[in-house]
Amino acid sequence: MHSRAIYPSKLLPYIGALVVAKFGHAFSTFLSYDILKVLHLVQFLFLIKAGSALCLLVLQKPFSNGRSLSKHQWFRIFRHAFFGCVLTLLWQFGLTLCGPFRTLLLFEHSDTVIIAGATALFTHNGTPSKTRGAVFFLFAVIGILLFDHDLHDHAQTHNAGTHGHSNILTHIFDHMTDLTGLSDHKGGVALLFCTLCAQVAYSVASKKLSVDVGGAKRLHALSSLASTLILSPWAVAVYMTRETLVQSWTATVLPLTLVVFFLVLDFYVDAVCCHQMDPPLANRLGSSAIFLSGLFLTFFWSHPFIAQITNAAVITNDHILSGGVIFSFVLFLFATQILTSSSRSSAKGSFIGYSASGLPLYNFAGDALQRTSQSVYTVARNGLRQILEESDSRRIFYFLCVNLGFTFVELTYGATTNSLGLISDGFHMLFDCSALVMGLYASVMSRWKATRIYSYGYDRVEIVSGFVNGLFLMVIACFVFMAAVNRIVDPPEVSTEKLLVVSVAGLLVNLVGIFAFHHGHSHGGGGGSHGHSHGGHGHSHGHAHESQDSMTHNTNMEGVFLHVLADTMGSVGVIVSTLLIEYMDLKVADPICSLFIATLIFISVLPLVKETVQILLLRTPKELQDNLNSGLRKLLSVEGVISYREDHFWRHSSKVICGTLHVQIKADASEQKIVSQTNSILKESGVNNLTIQVEKESFFQHISGLGLSSNQLYEITKDFKSLSYENTANFINAI
Repeated sequence: MHSRAIYPSKLLPYIGALVVAKFGHAFSTFLSYDILKVLHLVQFLFLIKAGSALCLLVLQKPFSNGRSLSKHQWFRIFRHAFFGCVLTLLWQFGLTLCGPFRTLLLFEHSDTVIIAGATALFTHNGTPSKTRGAVFFLFAVIGILLFDHDLHDHAQTHNAGTHGHSNILTHIFDHMTDLTGLSDHKGGVALLFCTLCAQVAYSVASKKLSVDVGGAKRLHALSSLASTLILSPWAVAVYMTRETLVQSWTATVLPLTLVVFFLVLDFYVDAVCCHQMDPPLANRLGSSAIFLSGLFLTFFWSHPFIAQITNAAVITNDHILSGGVIFSFVLFLFATQILTSSSRSSAKGSFIGYSASGLPLYNFAGDALQRTSQSVYTVARNGLRQILEESDSRRIFYFLCVNLGFTFVELTYGATTNSLGLISDGFHMLFDCSALVMGLYASVMSRWKATRIYSYGYDRVEIVSGFVNGLFLMVIACFVFMAAVNRIVDPPEVSTEKLLVVSVAGLLVNLVGIFAFHHGHSHGGGGGSHGHSHGGHGHSHGHAHESQDSMTHNTNMEGVFLHVLADTMGSVGVIVSTLLIEYMDLKVADPICSLFIATLIFISVLPLVKETVQILLLRTPKELQDNLNSGLRKLLSVEGVISYREDHFWRHSSKVICGTLHVQIKADASEQKIVSQTNSILKESGVNNLTIQVEKESFFQHISGLGLSSNQLYEITKDFKSLSYENTANFINAI
């Protein structure tokens, strides 16, 4: 049986070599960062490629080993080299912007990690663990992008020209960062991430070429030579036209030699370890080793020993760690561990033992569960389809998009003009979007199917959403009211610059919501009906689910509507107070308008909160009380009905009115007929989900047989509503 697997004891030399090679790779990255302080990007890349080509030509002998290459293959090699040079230039430019440790974290990932993460996010083949790994990876990138407050300002370093690479690449990058509003450091993070994705695509495309030309090592040697030839004219032109910052080329030779040596060593050790070890294991150990090496070098790079073994003239001390980098470092380790681990222990499933006949048994349940997972894209697509297929959720979603768009514009314009008022209002709008998101989720969730655990379904989520939105608005109104009272005593200075324009724009956006939701908090419902009975013990049950013709009240949509209405009143108040302050210098206008608006919001929300509380407490619907009383009186006139008890009716959701009822009938009455007639009567009264328990004379004979006294029997039957028995004693005697 042939296998590449090696016993753990034989793996130790390869693991040790891999760790040393990755430490050397990290060391060369730190050294490259310092060399690029004094050497132009193109010159540095040319020298590295030339040194690598010289080593590889001696070690690989690509011209004497292997078959001769055709002109088309040479063309493909030069094309491969050209794109490789472009990617390396982008990597080096990102290195000068972000620093060595951040560059290692963002760029030094194997193809396996990126492909596994992309597969988990954008295809149906991702397992839950792979999806978690991909999410960790994205959070790690976002952590460096948003939370890395590097005390050493790379932007100042770049603009001051301390890196010798002011060229067309710099101008393009500056234009892009100015356009997007990113700093040089954050732009470098985005550049390295995009370059990483392009590098993975480049590596995958290179595999076929490596097979055609006689192997990856031969391709690497020939591509390094071709890169040297491509870069040589550009490097010469830079040397002739630009003033170099290199103090002594002799002193720079040793650092350049170390960089070339460690890069060539890393290439060969990587190839050997991936051949002798399991490739995912090699990738996992390699990534962990290079990240830990980078962390170690960050702390000790300024040590005098480093200057002794390299060159003191080019060693810098600007490697500072932030909380965002440490956070991303940990997440990258977790992501690499998850994305390079095997999803299945065996292609045949998990071995669990042997059968009685001696055959091996495998468990396929884990694999089946993994194959049923869905990608993030599939989940998002299905969620969007659920949102758009119903009018309420569709209206909320469209207005949420408009609101978020306006919020983004407001925040961007506020950051550009350094307007604190615009930024504050933008975050206020973003805070308001949370209510829309809650209403949208409730609207979608209320349509989920019932389960064994939630047997009534999720209809009442819209009631809870309306209640929470109402409380939310009441709290906001109270805070605004208290703040306004304090401002009346001592009115502050209010800057009206740009305030009127923003308020008018916000009013227009909220008017869109008003027109979208003014009919959104009432809609019709539908259903079906059925009835059944069990006469084995003298009683029966019936259920009815009928459509309700009248329009019903949707508290979730009313909560969203009131929230938009509150924002609209706020915009109107700001406009009025701005005009009064600007043209009449009435500083007290702002708190007075705020008091008026807060009072209106509180008063308008009270009915919603009161209604949702009553629904959650299972109160009999007030609007149906007269109809229900009339229906129950009509029920007593049905032939065969003696009386009823335990009548409970409540609103379950905007579409469903539920009820339970015990009906006593005569011994010779038809149970199914009584159930059908009761369903029809109470359906006309507005109940569309009814449970009926029919009780005959034998039921009370059974109770009497239990040895109950007349008083106890009266306690059981005292709730009966009957037109036939006015006297309690006669009623009991009749039983």
